[in-house]
Amino acid sequence: MVTRKAPDPAATRAAALRVAEWLRDDRSEAPSRTAIADAVRLTARTLAAVAPGASVEVRIPPFVAVQCVSGLSHTRGNPPNVVETDPRTWLLLATGLLSLDDATGAVELSGSRAREIERWLPLVDL
Repeated sequence: MVTRKAPDPAATRAAALRVAEWLRDDRSEAPSRTAIADAVRLTARTLAAVAPGASVEVRIPPFVAVQCVSGLSHTRGNPPNVVETDPRTWLLLATGLLSLDDATGAVELSGSRAREIERWLPLVDL
């Protein structure tokens, strides 16, 4: 099993700030793919660090998938509790610019525990 150290909070905040204008106004120029990827990966890994475990899998394709939330974990096949969304929606959730309730249709929640990630959001205040 690969273990990663928790992302540096300053680096996570800096990555989120680089995409903040785009998050606040989707008509503004989109940041580079690298900037979006960095912000997505760092915020998702922050979630995994603050909510350690493997009972919920959070997927933000094409950039990252992390397991989080303590409890029963899965070892093979599809996990029973999955949160999946696009990079922009994830970053809106991670920064508190969008709530999970308001993201209906943009976030796919499956399993009885998927919604539990809401307890740790936002991860970064802009």
